[in-house]
Amino acid sequence: MQDSTSVNPKHHLVQKTEDDLSLSDVNGSIEVPENGSFWRKLLAFSGPGALVAVGYMDPGNWVTSVAGGAQYRYTLLSVVLISSLIAMMLQYMAGKLGIVKQEDLAQATRDRTNKVGGFVLWIMTELALIATDIAEVIGGAIALHLLFGWSMIASVLTTAFDVILLLLLMKFGFRKIEAIVMTLIITILVIFAYLVILSTPQLSALFGGYLPQLQTLSSHTPIGGGDSQLTLTLGIIGATVMPHNLYLHSSISQTRKVDRSNKSELKEAVRFMTWDSNIQLSLAFVINSLLLILGAALFFGHADKVGTFGSMYNALKDNSIAGAIASPILSTLFAVALLASGQNSTITGTLTGEIVMEGFLHLRIPMWLRRVVTRGLALIPVVAFTLIYGGSEGKLDDLMVQSQVFLSIALPFTMAPLIYFTSSKKIMGEEFANPKWIATLGWIAFAVLTYLNVQLVVQQLMGS
Repeated sequence: MQDSTSVNPKHHLVQKTEDDLSLSDVNGSIEVPENGSFWRKLLAFSGPGALVAVGYMDPGNWVTSVAGGAQYRYTLLSVVLISSLIAMMLQYMAGKLGIVKQEDLAQATRDRTNKVGGFVLWIMTELALIATDIAEVIGGAIALHLLFGWSMIASVLTTAFDVILLLLLMKFGFRKIEAIVMTLIITILVIFAYLVILSTPQLSALFGGYLPQLQTLSSHTPIGGGDSQLTLTLGIIGATVMPHNLYLHSSISQTRKVDRSNKSELKEAVRFMTWDSNIQLSLAFVINSLLLILGAALFFGHADKVGTFGSMYNALKDNSIAGAIASPILSTLFAVALLASGQNSTITGTLTGEIVMEGFLHLRIPMWLRRVVTRGLALIPVVAFTLIYGGSEGKLDDLMVQSQVFLSIALPFTMAPLIYFTSSKKIMGEEFANPKWIATLGWIAFAVLTYLNVQLVVQQLMGS
């Protein structure tokens, strides 16, 4: 680790001091083989993509995806596909920013804005993090309630202890965190693949659902009761592309040890980061597809009975809804997958809280305090709702939906700086700036997602 900052003016490559590094305790801590096969190097770079992919399959996605299948069968699979492709592009930009500039998105944004602008963006980002954490706390708490029969308030408070788990894991190295997250992702994948196989979906209609249909965005007539296709389309997109993932990836992409004075090594790091990210996001795409397919194959025609996690859990035991395959085992597997999703997301959400606070405020406080504050702020509204409404699962689900709406508002404040920074040759250098076609796609995605998310917010405010 160098103690002074060195700059290559031609290629805009900067070697930061240790105090300037994002997540300095793990930054550059993982060795990468200098020589080796493609697969050996890919394995060395694999891990950050899994932590990023978690945000694309968190509890906030579940209700919308299952409800989309229950109401419209396979039609909205095209929305899942398009959202996943946009996610791959944005995460590529975020990871590249971290590797090339050796700074995360929070640092890059703060260093290129004035104090007032930086403070406003920090507040917006912190609120988005709290909104993200709310969904994860609720998902984990409901899973504990369903699995063990605990009261909702006890389940909510229990979720606070995963902060202690994260602190212990950090002592063993970042690779351990990556391994645990990947294990939980595989657990979720296997459970839903099993549930979908048992549900025997109609394959021809399933694959046809991935073809975009204009009526998906124009139809307002719900099938079998429930939300319009437009509402669920917006919900899937809003719950998929979330701001905190971009901050997270721009930081954890720096955990691999890279010689930034070696241009070819830097290019190789960007290439393997992209492979890792796209592979893991492909897994997230499969899981989100499985959620919607499960809703279509098992719950089509019963959309009014699967609006909450608890109702989905109960539906899997109900022969009149899930048919011959209904059993307590299936509902238990569903709750286990929900718990795994909640735990995964809380680990990454807490890490992002640290990244954002240090990046925007240049404030370094003890690791345990940063994590306790991040989780504590998310617990306050969840505990309040639980106490006020007596542990009503429906009210907690409503709170989770509103948290996703706020994420829609915060999204443009994260996307715009990311696309601008990574498309600028002045910032990234000639060789690492986004090609024109990627920059153009990025701004188109920004405009479309911003428009759709504004529509979602308007519908929520109007009570549509």
